[in-house]
Amino acid sequence: MRTWAVVLYPRETSYTNVPTFVDTNILVYAEDRDAGSKHAIARDLVAGLWRSGQGAVSIQVLQELYVTVTRKVPRPLNPEEARAIVQQYLTWRVVANTGGRLLAAMSRSSGFKISFWDALIVEAAHAARCDRLLTEDLNHGQRIGDLLVVNPFRVEDTT
Repeated sequence: MRTWAVVLYPRETSYTNVPTFVDTNILVYAEDRDAGSKHAIARDLVAGLWRSGQGAVSIQVLQELYVTVTRKVPRPLNPEEARAIVQQYLTWRVVANTGGRLLAAMSRSSGFKISFWDALIVEAAHAARCDRLLTEDLNHGQRIGDLLVVNPFRVEDTT
């Protein structure tokens, strides 16, 4: 029994708001019904971005999504299903990596003490003029320039 949900929503275009950059882990959880509460949270976030037209990703994120859902999960998708998902995300704002972004990510990686791959995500988010980066890979609440890092799975401490 397949436990993956292909999250494909019709796009309602509105570019009056600032876009939100989405990291790979959020997209994977949005597809993976076995991810429990993370699936529900990610699915709802992604659905909202489909409705608003404010989702942004990079080619790096889409590459990682494809590899993860076809090879690195307990119940992988077949390549055709994964390709259909990636193709839908190509309608979002998509940032391609450039030589300049590569060099900037190298500098940012050492300057902010983050991995090179996370720094490349941050550079893509800046290039897309996003104000938020949805990820669980960086520190929730951290500001990197004008970009706010948001971990949507973070449980608030009420003590």
